[in-house]
Order: sequence, then C-alpha cells, then structure tokens
Amino acid sequence: MKIAFYGSSLLSSYWNGAATYYRGILRDLAGRGYQITFYEPDAFDRQQHRDIDPPEWARSVVYPATEEAMRGVLAEAGEADIVVKANGVGVFDRELLEGVIDQARPDALRIFWDVDAAATLDEMRADASHPVLKALPNLDMVLTYGGGPPVIDAYRGFGAADCVPVYNALDPSTHHPVDPDPRFACDLAFLGNRLPDREARVEEFFLKPAALLAERQFLIGGNGWETKGMPGNVRHRGHVYTTEHNAFNCTPLAVLNVARDSMANIGFSPATRVFEAAGAAACLITDAWEGIDLFLKPDEEVLVARDGQDVADHLASLTPERAKAIGEAALARVMAEHTYRLRGAQVDQVFKAHFARAREAA
Repeated sequence: MKIAFYGSSLLSSYWNGAATYYRGILRDLAGRGYQITFYEPDAFDRQQHRDIDPPEWARSVVYPATEEAMRGVLAEAGEADIVVKANGVGVFDRELLEGVIDQARPDALRIFWDVDAAATLDEMRADASHPVLKALPNLDMVLTYGGGPPVIDAYRGFGAADCVPVYNALDPSTHHPVDPDPRFACDLAFLGNRLPDREARVEEFFLKPAALLAERQFLIGGNGWETKGMPGNVRHRGHVYTTEHNAFNCTPLAVLNVARDSMANIGFSPATRVFEAAGAAACLITDAWEGIDLFLKPDEEVLVARDGQDVADHLASLTPERAKAIGEAALARVMAEHTYRLRGAQVDQVFKAHFARAREAA
C-alpha cells in the first residue's frame, strides 16, 4: 500500500520534535511493505539543519513553502491508498488538511495524525471554526502520539469516527548506550526547545534546582534559550542534533524530562525524549504526569518529581551506582514494551482492520 504523509519534517529535528517519532514508525511500516512518500516544506531553516539524508525506506519530497508548490504536492495525494496530514507543519496547515481530504481517492484511508493532541483539543474548544473540527466528518480516523483515554474521549466527543493513540517509543538502532562525551558532562541535563507552554515548567523543574544546588553542574540543550537568564552553574548548548542525543543522554549523572503544560495536564503523553533517554540507559528524572507508570516504574526505572524541590532532592541523594541501576532497568523495560517495531505493528493492524471493514461494507 502507498502512504502519502504530509508533515513538518522527516529529515530535520530543528524546531521539530516529532522527527524521530515519524522516522521510527514510518521506517518500521516500510519494512512491512508500505511505500511511503513524505512531503515536507522548506521552512524554518529545517533543511539547513538536517539530521539525516533522504532515507532509502521513504521517498522524500521537500517543496518550497509557497502556495503553488503546496498545491503541487497535494495533487499527488490521489495516488495513495493512505493519506496522512500531521499537525504542526507550520505553513499551510489548514490548506493541507483540506487538500488531502479533497485530493484523496474515495477508497483511500484519510487520517489526521496529531502529535500535539492536548493543544489541538484546547484550540478546538475555543474555536468552533477550527479546521480540524471542520475536517473530522470527512476523516476516517485520528491517530495521536499520546493522550490516553482523555484524548480518545475528547476526539470522539468532537465527532471523530475513531481515535487511536500511538505512543512515542524507542528505535534501538538510533538511540542506545554510547561512551560518555565530555562536552555533555554535568550532573543534570535537559534537552528541549524554548516554547511558551514549556518555559515556566523549565524554570520550576530545571532552573530552580540549579539555583538550589549551586555546587552542581547543569546543562540545557535546545533552541531559544540564548536570551534566557540562568544561574551561573547552567551551561547552554544550543541545538543538539539527533546524532548527538545518545552522548547527551549517556554522559550526565541524570537527565530531565519536562512536559509542556498541555501534555502534563492531560497525562498519558510521554515525550520522545523519555524513550530516547531510557534507550541510552540514562537515569531519567521526569516531572509528574498521570500515566507515567504505564511506561516506566517510578523509583525503579524512573525518578518522578512533583516540583523543583523534588528534582533537587533526587539529584542530591543520587549516587552513580543508583543512577546506573535505574538507567539499566529503564532500558530493559523500553526494549521489551516500547519500541517502534511494536508501534509499527500496532499501526499496521489499525490500517488492515480499516480496509477489512471497508471490504465487508462493500
């Protein structure tokens, strides 16, 4: 089967945290026989900060961020059996969503794949003319990368025919333990772009512990933090390419995960970074959110913090031996239950079930 996938970027993680999620799932689907074309706009300097070359397992189409070029790639949607519009492309999101519905064949599976479901649902609650809300009657299903029962119920309440969470996971071929790198040496590291709905939580869970533990060393990676005032024991690394993520996770005593406001509020939404860190056998400290125990066991496979004081307390009592034990336990858990091979199998079954139902109806 052919998949036409319209998303932010497959080739670059620059201001695009969904890149590794797309790669993990689509690479596995390609191994199952799907022919994938990924359409991404040349926008936000992503093409100047590529992490990978166009892969063998997908046809990569990078188009100029113009309306004419966008219309051109939409014209190819009619060749696919499965047409996917992901949220957060950043340019022409409304037009792309409307276009994949209009251009897809009548027998094609039409999907909206939401990698920021909590935020999208908040927008729909506030705007009766939201493009996703208007598109739901013409979509066969919504896939999300998190959210659990609250997101499923909310999307179905808005009229989605079906909503299936497909969680982030680990690709062990790209994220795995490596030797420490002195560039990332510190006691606690955090990796994430500076975003309005994340910044206050970073202040609480990262900068506050840094201020409380002046004798410890902290490292922050990601875009946008250059102008942020920080304690003197915090170093800013800037953009960290995905090829550097393993060393970034393996080197510190511990790494921190901080959910965005919307994800933390709705729960059941582990970030890609959670599985990347666990895959590198890092000792992970995460802010508290509902559903964490479905993915990693608190105190044994992950350390959970309710606030910045908890982060500081965890770090103050953490020994290298305990950090190593937690990281190794997390790696074993995600290898057994949370790989993209398993997520790909899930998506494959979702697709096959849809077409089986369509054949029966016909």
